[in-house]
Amino acid sequence: MIVVVCPGQGSQTPGFLEPWIAEPAFRATLGELGEAAGVDLVAHGTVSDADTIRDTAVAQPLIVAAGILTLSALFADGRRDRVGGIAGHSVGEITAAAAAGILSNADAMRFVGERGRAMAAAAAQTKTGMSAVVGGVEAELLALFDEVGVIPANYNGGGQIVVAGTPDALGRLAENAPRGVRVIPLQVAGAFHTHYMAPAVEHLASVAATLTPADPTLPIWTNNDGTLVASGPRFVELLVGQVSSPVRWDLDMEAFAAAGVTGLIEVAPAGALTGLAKRGLKGVPAVAVKTPDDLPAAFELLDQAA
Repeated sequence: MIVVVCPGQGSQTPGFLEPWIAEPAFRATLGELGEAAGVDLVAHGTVSDADTIRDTAVAQPLIVAAGILTLSALFADGRRDRVGGIAGHSVGEITAAAAAGILSNADAMRFVGERGRAMAAAAAQTKTGMSAVVGGVEAELLALFDEVGVIPANYNGGGQIVVAGTPDALGRLAENAPRGVRVIPLQVAGAFHTHYMAPAVEHLASVAATLTPADPTLPIWTNNDGTLVASGPRFVELLVGQVSSPVRWDLDMEAFAAAGVTGLIEVAPAGALTGLAKRGLKGVPAVAVKTPDDLPAAFELLDQAA
């Protein structure tokens, strides 16, 4: 069973869509997706610098659009029928919702545009950040997180937890990290997936009320608890709540394993989730589709599942 996964914020790099939009059809599609999101994605995917595309209001629609472009190529010629399921990490869940038929591409882009702007506004209210914590014993780390005042935001599996909090709290964590544990500051603009994002949740609930989601036509797992969701409206409800609740990618990977995953394909901007799979799904072949040149390897993996 092949599972397709869609990355979250932080995966983007300057110019990463340049190889994709060398194809005129992809360029036209990216322009349409940008119009739906209210963001110039052609410019941000090609010439914008790292600081510009780090802005949450830019990064989120850019990542979802990249995934949609990849999926349009990946699923061509009937290959969608060979996919056993799909999931996204954080904002990548919107990409997955479009792939599964829950949201149209236009609605997915409109939703992610609103999400990015709302989360950027919420982040601007209080200075916060995030750090990746690698290694250690989870129970001991959770106790330390409580002690220093940081909040677990992403349980990524493979010995990695991303935490969020104020700069002072993140500094205390770095100073008190157990021996052998690495604390890596992340280049993000706020404490995502925590109570700091409550204002964004309120706004997105009103946006979600304007959508007409369909039930998924591909199995789709949620970051909420790693379970499959069969209802489109319920998945959108979870998308809204996920903005201020932890990402349980560890449970998603456990669910992939329990379902019998035999291969993993990550859509652009790829790399982060295949990296986690090397530790959390040891031995499972994985393909990171970063550019169109990576598509043949993904096709080969899907062909093996036929």
